[in-house]
Amino acid sequence: MSERAQYKTVKKYAGTVLTEKKSKFISSVYPVKDEQEALEKLNEVKKTYPDATHNVYAYVIDKNNIFRYSDDGEPSGTAGMPVLDTIRKEGIVDVLVVVTRYFGGTLLGTGGLVHAYGASARSGLLAAEIITRTLCNRIYIKVGYTMTGKLNHEIAKSSYILEDTVYDDSVTYIMLCKLSNTEKLISEFTEMTCGAAQITIIDQTYVDIPSDDI
Repeated sequence: MSERAQYKTVKKYAGTVLTEKKSKFISSVYPVKDEQEALEKLNEVKKTYPDATHNVYAYVIDKNNIFRYSDDGEPSGTAGMPVLDTIRKEGIVDVLVVVTRYFGGTLLGTGGLVHAYGASARSGLLAAEIITRTLCNRIYIKVGYTMTGKLNHEIAKSSYILEDTVYDDSVTYIMLCKLSNTEKLISEFTEMTCGAAQITIIDQTYVDIPSDDI
């Protein structure tokens, strides 16, 4: 699994089907945390389609920069590489894409194969929802009840993420913020509360959000 502060991956498993000159191309896309999981998912696909003409694949694991691909019997450079190129073009990591082909009786030629495998991979990636996974600080902002009206208004119009609000003897806002924006958040809430807020960075977590949202 990637350890970067921000990276692109896919949100979920997805499968799509494309037909090209009677050949059927079935894409299976998985988010994976490491190479072992990628190989396990690849074996699952092969068991699902044991009678397929080809099970072409490519995967990219961000940690240690691992990538593999296979044409699985298709002419060299016409299948696995187009799938890998599609992943790389989108800048996606920690993903496995398998494109299963059932031959329809008509040869597609080199250009046709490159197009079909690339298009199938792209349709699968889009269906799996390409996301930007961002490492955020989880920050507790503790204030008295008299400040909640102003803070509720400011939080609602801000670009920070309000994860939860806890009400007890005081009010604690649990905020999520990109690492690079943490100092800005602390400064803003300190100023808003005239220094009365107790602001504590609790831990860090990955959040699936557009990169410019927080």
